[in-house]
Amino acid sequence: MKKSLLIFAVSMLICLPVLAALKVGDMAPDFSARGSLAGKEFDFSLQAALKKGPVVVYFFPSAYTKGCDLEAHTFSQEKEKFDAAGATIIGVSADSITRLNRFSADPDFCAGKFPVASDADKKIAASYNLATTAVKPGMADVKGDTIDHDFIERQTFVIGKDHKIVAAFSSKDDGISPDQHVAKSLEIVQQLKSK
Repeated sequence: MKKSLLIFAVSMLICLPVLAALKVGDMAPDFSARGSLAGKEFDFSLQAALKKGPVVVYFFPSAYTKGCDLEAHTFSQEKEKFDAAGATIIGVSADSITRLNRFSADPDFCAGKFPVASDADKKIAASYNLATTAVKPGMADVKGDTIDHDFIERQTFVIGKDHKIVAAFSSKDDGISPDQHVAKSLEIVQQLKSK
C-alpha cells in the first residue's frame, strides 16, 4: 500500500507542468521598477514605455559578469538603431540599484545609453515565469566585488504596443549568445517598424 502511494505521488510530480517563461502571443505583465540611466535613478514603467512603441525587456544574471557585460555593451553600441525603430530597451536584473547606477554609467557597458532596472525581490522575473539560481557564496564579479544576489536567467522579450509578446528567446533554451540577443531583438523591432 505504501509503495503504491509513493508511486502515485512520484507520477503526479512528473505530470506537473514545468515553469516556463512566457511565450510569443502571451500578454506581458506590466511592471514598474527603480531604474538607472547614466547613473541617475528614476522610476521605469513598462506601461508608459509601451505608449511610445515596442519595448525590449531583457533579463540578465548580474552586472559585471562576462556575458552580461557583452550584452550591455552590444545594446549600447546598437542603441541608435533601436531608437530609429521606435523601440525602448530596458535591462532587468536582481542587482541592487546602487550597483546598477555604476553599471548604467560605465562607458564599457551601458555607457549611459539605455536604462537598467533592479528586480532585487525577483517579483518581475517571477511574473514572466523566469527561473532564478542562487550564486555560490563568495562569488565575485569581474571587478572583484562579491555578488550578493541570485541570478535571473538570461531571457529577452520583445513586447508590442498592444502588450503582447512578439518574440521571446533565451540562452538556455535557444542556445544563443548574449550579443545574439541584441541582434535578434534589433531585427524584430526593425521588422515591426517596417509593417
